Amino acid sequence: MLNGNTKIIAHIGYPTTTFKSPMIYNPWFDARAINAAVIPLGVKSEDFGRAFPEICRFTNFHGALITMPHKVSVIALLDEVSTAVKVAGSCNAVGRDSDGRLIGDMFDGEGFVRGVARHGGSLRGKRLLVVGAGGVGSAIAASSAAAGASEVALYDVNASSTDALANRLRQSYPNLTVAVGSNDPSGFDVVVNATPLGMYAGDPMPLDVSRLSPSTYVAEVVMRQETTAFLAAAKARGCAVQVGIDMLFEQIPAYLEFFGFPAPTQEELRAVARVDY
Repeated sequence: MLNGNTKIIAHIGYPTTTFKSPMIYNPWFDARAINAAVIPLGVKSEDFGRAFPEICRFTNFHGALITMPHKVSVIALLDEVSTAVKVAGSCNAVGRDSDGRLIGDMFDGEGFVRGVARHGGSLRGKRLLVVGAGGVGSAIAASSAAAGASEVALYDVNASSTDALANRLRQSYPNLTVAVGSNDPSGFDVVVNATPLGMYAGDPMPLDVSRLSPSTYVAEVVMRQETTAFLAAAKARGCAVQVGIDMLFEQIPAYLEFFGFPAPTQEELRAVARVDY
């Protein structure tokens, strides 16, 4: 039940039809009798620069979840950002401190790394290919480097995005091998689709699935459906896979701590979540 004391967490992105977070956060708030709510707000790219500062002026604004296509552009509108944001070049969480300053952090990469660990894996010493160097791909690359990956290879149709991310990785992790320019998954221990490809039927594959080794761990960030065509093809090759929704569940406790709420266990979140596909 919303009322005048409800703490509003704005979920800002476009299109909102793909949003899963409200169906996870809000049932958990209800179960814990926490007077807060995640509210989807559809904001197109051309309107974001004007709309975001006004949203943050609302007196009951408690914070924001930032999703595509605003994870990079939001940084210029913030007063302070974490190291994770600086390395990833993207931000997916915004809070307001007691002085009214807007503080940004990034949890996409942490969600991915925690998801790998939950499946019994580790990124230490592994060779990783990340296809997609936008907000989520950059975060995954950054957190994977922090988790001890030996090599991170980057591919994006926008070469300038991969080059910029590669430079930030090399500056922060001088012992990391960083490669750019190819989406050939052959020889990699971990492969991640960090592009929107797979959201819609008929989307092309992000890479040549026939080049995947059965021993490769394959992960997806698309959450429109649990098993995308890409993951289905990887499973057919014998690969272990991580679905996109896993990353969301794994990062939610970090988000809630950032917003000043208690952190739930994964079991608590999944028990009350109303996620559908």
